[in-house]
Amino acid sequence: MIPNRLFYFVLLVCGFTALLGVMMIPLMDIDASQYASISREMLDNNSYLQLFDLGHDYLDKPPMLFWLSAISMKLLGVYDWSYRLPSFLFAMLAVYATYQFAILFYRKEIAQLSAMVLASSQAIFLVTHDVRCDTMLMGWVAFSLWQMAAWYQTSHWKHFLLAFIAIAGGMMTKGPVALMVPAFGLVPHFILRREWKQLFRREYLLGAALIGILLVPMSIGLYRQFDLHPGKLINGVSIQSGLRFYYWTQSFGRYTGENVFNEMNHFTFLLENMFWSFLPWIFFFLIGLFLSMKEIISKKFRLAANEEWITTGGFIITYCILARSQAQLPHYIFVVFPLAAVITAKFLYRLLYTDELVKWKKPLLIFHSVIFSLLWVAVIALMAWPFKQVPVYVVILAGLCFLFFFRILFSKSRRFPVLLTVSLFTVAGVNIFLNTNFYPNLLQYQLGNVAGKFIHDHRIPKDQISLYGVKTGRSLSFYGQQLFTEKKSIQDFQADDIVLTSKDSSIVFQQTFPQMKVMLEGNHFGVSILTLPFLNPETREKELSKYVIIDLDGKF
Repeated sequence: MIPNRLFYFVLLVCGFTALLGVMMIPLMDIDASQYASISREMLDNNSYLQLFDLGHDYLDKPPMLFWLSAISMKLLGVYDWSYRLPSFLFAMLAVYATYQFAILFYRKEIAQLSAMVLASSQAIFLVTHDVRCDTMLMGWVAFSLWQMAAWYQTSHWKHFLLAFIAIAGGMMTKGPVALMVPAFGLVPHFILRREWKQLFRREYLLGAALIGILLVPMSIGLYRQFDLHPGKLINGVSIQSGLRFYYWTQSFGRYTGENVFNEMNHFTFLLENMFWSFLPWIFFFLIGLFLSMKEIISKKFRLAANEEWITTGGFIITYCILARSQAQLPHYIFVVFPLAAVITAKFLYRLLYTDELVKWKKPLLIFHSVIFSLLWVAVIALMAWPFKQVPVYVVILAGLCFLFFFRILFSKSRRFPVLLTVSLFTVAGVNIFLNTNFYPNLLQYQLGNVAGKFIHDHRIPKDQISLYGVKTGRSLSFYGQQLFTEKKSIQDFQADDIVLTSKDSSIVFQQTFPQMKVMLEGNHFGVSILTLPFLNPETREKELSKYVIIDLDGKF
């Protein structure tokens, strides 16, 4: 029995931890800041059907993320947290939908464990501040699976309509994958239950029509922006049809070779990344997945009326499809983490609340205690070593949390299984320290957010600012709330210009404009790929590039 108060407390702590990242961490280049910049540009131009990135035609991701983020910023102001807020809410929707889905098939404890597993997975803490389309996609897909399962059980039309609305929403977030994942889960489920009629219900035609209607606004925008103007170059490729790109090339082109991207395409890539993105639950999940497969084999691939294969089948088939893509990124698998959470919860319940797997408890506890101890050592090192700006009391507090971890581990009186307690305490604690201290200090070495915020906060005339010989990332345009132009030659500058450039280039400017004044000098490092020499304060200076904002006539 899991007390409701304890269940809600765990979810509240996980939500609070993720919210700290939403509120305190600046946007990181590349993807998150690009999507934020596009959303701000959409709001600024009042262009909701045709998408632009720094004034250029954009054709990569569907518009749902940009729509909702632009609306959020219109209501709350242009801030990084207001841009992230819709994605955070969709992550919470994924947790809620996972609970509701699980309770349709399993006892309440398994549903509670499913929600806690998903809410506390490292992926949730990451994608709520480093926002990708996959954050919203996870919420849409989890919600559609819950509503579809509820419709099959109750035949209530509201569940049917909500399911297909969610599928359409997911397709407007990241394309056909939002339709494919529910199909990958439901089709094997019906086959194993020998419910052949469920595969050919006439209602699906109505659902397809509803999806088509909801996709009309997006399709009109694509048609107007690209199909009416064939030949536009996107990533060096001539685009003849925006509609074909979204409905075919972007997804299925990864298998046919039509998609230009080709990276990380080995079959185990996504699984390898799950070893960090599904912490602290990855090993429980792998065991649970194996046992689920073993169980269906022992039942000769036949399910009883009260059993489900949506989670296991949906995860396996989706993984195999995604893993065969010629272009993969770690977050692509996040869409089926709600399914992985249910699989994990089923195993955790058998392990911790029954006597079926009693011999496994101690070895798994010892194994995870070692892993979690290493995580705590790592977070203490990250608080104490790289950034001297972190207060000493934070380092002491991290050390005390590590000691408290051992107290939990060896405590005799427990209301909650110790393995769950140390898992939840570790993942929440580690991410609280990262979100409040490590990431905020790390992002002070990213040019775009620091320089953009300086420009906006000091009310520097933005139409006088130009870039010269420096790569800034999209975070500059978001935090500066302006599309800054780049000039190629020093002869193109006038005395009343303000320039963002490298420190080395400022020497050349001083020869032409001897009265120039340095307004800001900063350090830059590509923080999305950390290196040990950068983290080491003794060697960091050699890893940095320096930039300046200079007023050429020195009058501002």
